[in-house]
Amino acid sequence: MTAVLDTTARFDATTVIDTCGDGTTRLTCADADRGASGRGTRGLAAVAGEGVTVPTTRGEVTYANFDYAASAPALTAVVEQITAALPEYASVHRGAGHLSQLTTERYEQARTAVKRFVRARLDDHVVFTRNTTDAINLLAHCVTGDTVVLDIEHHANLLPWKRSGARVVACQPTLEETLQALEAELACAPAALLAITGASNVTGEVLPIRRLTGIAHRHGARILVDAAQLAPHRALNLTSHGVDYAVFSGHKLYAPFGAGVLVGRGDWLDGAQPYLAGGGATADVSDHGADVRWHSGPARHEAGSPNVLGALSIAAAADVLSALGHDRLGLDEVALCDRLEEGLAAIDGVEILRIWPDSEDRVGIVAFTVTGIAPRAVAEYLSDTHGIGVRDGRFCAHPLLSHLGHPEGAVRASFGLGTSVADVERVIAAVTELVDAHAATSGVHA
Repeated sequence: MTAVLDTTARFDATTVIDTCGDGTTRLTCADADRGASGRGTRGLAAVAGEGVTVPTTRGEVTYANFDYAASAPALTAVVEQITAALPEYASVHRGAGHLSQLTTERYEQARTAVKRFVRARLDDHVVFTRNTTDAINLLAHCVTGDTVVLDIEHHANLLPWKRSGARVVACQPTLEETLQALEAELACAPAALLAITGASNVTGEVLPIRRLTGIAHRHGARILVDAAQLAPHRALNLTSHGVDYAVFSGHKLYAPFGAGVLVGRGDWLDGAQPYLAGGGATADVSDHGADVRWHSGPARHEAGSPNVLGALSIAAAADVLSALGHDRLGLDEVALCDRLEEGLAAIDGVEILRIWPDSEDRVGIVAFTVTGIAPRAVAEYLSDTHGIGVRDGRFCAHPLLSHLGHPEGAVRASFGLGTSVADVERVIAAVTELVDAHAATSGVHA
């Protein structure tokens, strides 16, 4: 898939989220001359921190953020919604006061927004959690039976299942062979669940969710999609794809306010003991706590005071991304990925990491190594000298980095709504400069 983008590429949609008098929200088209606030000209795609300058050895420069896969900056529209909600914030559930009822209504509306975002089934549960890791651990708490996972997973989708004796399938040389290996594992013995990433947090490669769902269901298993890297970049349709459970985090979805989500079928969730015991999860507690009757539904696993603002921010971000359109976002990312990979691959000594030669789609991530230069040294140079923020290390996916032949780690550049083609060119130029300098000092001619 090839896309072409001009060098000023950065979304500037002029749709904004308006807060209505009744506390609900709606998406409206903005007038370019909307007035002093300027909201109309910023557009939905604006992120906090654009234009921030940072110190380098060469003076102050505009920061180039290439660490979206770790945490994305907040959408400006999300920040504005949360700021607007703060004066009317109150505790949710059971409060008789007007603000408590209003906040409770908004909190429950956030579940509806999340269901709409992932096109969930009407009876699916939406449980707000701390993050993706928390959401996966919650589901692991509810699953009875074996879980099948790949060895390429982020630790968050590997370690919770290993505690219960997961069956780990080794990644094969091609994606097609890997799918065959998963099917063979599910066919050889019953399993309750196939837990799979939607997109690799190391290489960005997207797995074929519809095919994986078919494989799982053919053998009587349900499927969990770890959509932490997928949800900000690609549309997810639980209903048409047949996905039983999906998890993702707000902080990767341009809503870094400390919340995550588990969405999916309610029977396993209602059939398990609460993930946390405490107030909010209980329907009735006898004297001395001898007998407890627990709620069903999302409240069963949301004991304690929930992160209301985190939930509202996820809902706001979900509405923004839906308004922008995942197809449009995907085309922009393909162009950025293609240019960054092309530019880096042309530099002597740079290796682009891929899991499979036959994977066809990816989100906005390019991981690479530079011969003779440690990943941390590359990342520090890009930051200290050029004001470029990338991630280095093993990205909480140690088995995958070992499988790729780089147990010491790699450098990961990841991007999103605030990234321009000019930013990509900065990375290419900076890595070229580093490699040339290294060659000159080591006596190696690039």
